[in-house]
Amino acid sequence: MTRIRSLLSLAVLEIILAGLCIFLAAAAPNFLSAENLLNVLRNVSMQGLIALGMTLVIIAGEIDLSVGSMVAFSGCLTAYVAGALGSPGSGPGAVLAVSAAILTALLAGFASGALTGALRNRFGVPSFISTLALLTALSGAAELITNGFPLTPFPSWYNFIGGGYLFGIPFPALLFILAFAGTHLLMNYTAFGRAVYAVGGNAEAARLSAINVATVRITVLALTSTLAAASGVMQSSEIMSGTATTAKGWELDVIAAVIIGGTSLAGGVGRVWGTMVGVVFLGVIMNGMTLLNVSEYWQHVVRGGLILLAVLINRMERKGI
Repeated sequence: MTRIRSLLSLAVLEIILAGLCIFLAAAAPNFLSAENLLNVLRNVSMQGLIALGMTLVIIAGEIDLSVGSMVAFSGCLTAYVAGALGSPGSGPGAVLAVSAAILTALLAGFASGALTGALRNRFGVPSFISTLALLTALSGAAELITNGFPLTPFPSWYNFIGGGYLFGIPFPALLFILAFAGTHLLMNYTAFGRAVYAVGGNAEAARLSAINVATVRITVLALTSTLAAASGVMQSSEIMSGTATTAKGWELDVIAAVIIGGTSLAGGVGRVWGTMVGVVFLGVIMNGMTLLNVSEYWQHVVRGGLILLAVLINRMERKGI
């Protein structure tokens, strides 16, 4: 009995998700259709990609509030650079222009995260403050790049990155699954993964154990910002434009998915698998309410309540209540 209770406590969120899916399958006949399930996977993949990085950041005892603005900024930057290099068309020149634009956006994401980590280590600026500042700065930079209007310089084939299919599966979903597998291996089977847990659990003890705390912090923040930039590239591909007003509030959705998945905001505790379940949990909630024709206003209320309930259950389970 004790073993069964232990197994159930480890899978409490999975059980809730399964129950939710059973309810939706009965209430919304189209929920279990292959088309709808693939749609759910596509919809969660871009935020899910960021959530994987955010898991590492929160386990390390940090936070990144700028990821939503980075999504918008990187999409606009990709469009601007691609347009400046003359991307329309399908020839080698267009491929090179778009490739250079994507690389520029990813490098900008990496630099932004690395800057946050450097400020944290060199000057002791909390990542909450620096990324809050970046949230506003990146949003403003996206508006400056676009001058308030969507940029649409992309060739038609660019849509594959965010809207195409490979082997019958949405391409963004495949990237998300690959990123999940890589992050899971990184956190569970490498010395770096163990260092991230150690830094989040007790940074001073980690330092005394010869772990380079500064490198760990910079790496996880840079990785997360780069993943946010990649998500921005995929979104610009999906909508075929660089638009400064996209991804508003994504940072809250991403953090919610990570916390629902069992990662502690105090640091040192968390699972990549839990984040995957948390991301799918939020995606299923939104999809189910849409299928049931729930008012958009009520969707926000119900979503917030379910998120709070999932977190409370997770906390109670951890405390053995």
